[in-house]
Amino acid sequence: MQTGQASRTAYAAARYRAAHQVLEHGSIFRDPLALKILGHEPDELLADAPRRGMRMFIAARHRFAEDHLAAAVSRGVRTAVVLGAGLDTFAYRNPHPSLTVLEIDHPDTQAWKRERLAETGITIPENMRYVGVDFEHEKLELDLDGPAFFLWMGVVPYLTIEAFTETLSFISEGTGNEVVFDYAQDPERMSAERRAALEARAARVAKIGEPWLTFFDPTEIAERLVGLGFGEIEDLGPSGLAARFFNRPDVPPETPGGHVLHTRHP
Repeated sequence: MQTGQASRTAYAAARYRAAHQVLEHGSIFRDPLALKILGHEPDELLADAPRRGMRMFIAARHRFAEDHLAAAVSRGVRTAVVLGAGLDTFAYRNPHPSLTVLEIDHPDTQAWKRERLAETGITIPENMRYVGVDFEHEKLELDLDGPAFFLWMGVVPYLTIEAFTETLSFISEGTGNEVVFDYAQDPERMSAERRAALEARAARVAKIGEPWLTFFDPTEIAERLVGLGFGEIEDLGPSGLAARFFNRPDVPPETPGGHVLHTRHP
C-alpha cells in the first residue's frame, strides 16, 4: 500500500464479504456488519457484484478461521490478534465474552477504519484495542498474557518473504499460540485460463501499489512451519475447501489455487 493512504485491497475484501451476505445470504460465513461498515445498500452490490469465485473463497477462509478460533476459545485461549485487520468486523461482533481482540494494521488503514466505524455507528467494544504496525518496516511486538490466536487473512501474498518469516517467527515464540492464514500458489502451476485470470488480478492490485510478492506450495509452507516448531497443520486448498464448505467432493486434490491453513505451536 502507498504511505498516507488506506489499503485499497482491504476495501475490496470487505466488498466480497458484504456481497456474500447479499447474494448467498451468508450461507457460508455470516457477517451482519459487513454491509454496515461499508455504508452500502444491498442493491449497490447486486448491481456491481464482485466475482463469485473470489467471493466464495473469502467467505470460506473466514468461516475456517472463525471455526478454529471458537475451538481455541473452548480450550482456554483468551486473546485474538487480527493481523492486517483492514475492515474486518470480528472484533465488533465477537461472540466470546472472555475474548480480548487486538487489531494490528498500518496506521493509515486504521485511521480510515475508525472513520468508517464512527460514520456508520458501529460501537468499538471495551475488550479490543488497536496497534499500528507497518509489517514491511517494523517488527511485531506485543505483550501477550498467555497463548493467543492470530487471524491473518488476505495479507501474506502482499508481504515479502522476509516480512512473512519475521511475523511467523514472532507467533512461534509463544507457547500455545495458533494462527490461521491464507496463501497463494504460483500461477505457473495453473491452467492457462486460470493463470491468465490470476495474472490479470495481480496486475490490477500492483497498479494500485499493492503487488503480490510471495507464493508458496503446500510442501514448502509445511517445511517452514515445522522448522519453527509448529505442529497440527491443517491446510485446505481448492479441493479441501470445496469438500468442506460447498459439498463438492469431486474437486481433484492436486487442484492449485488459494489455500487456508491453521497451525498451532505446542
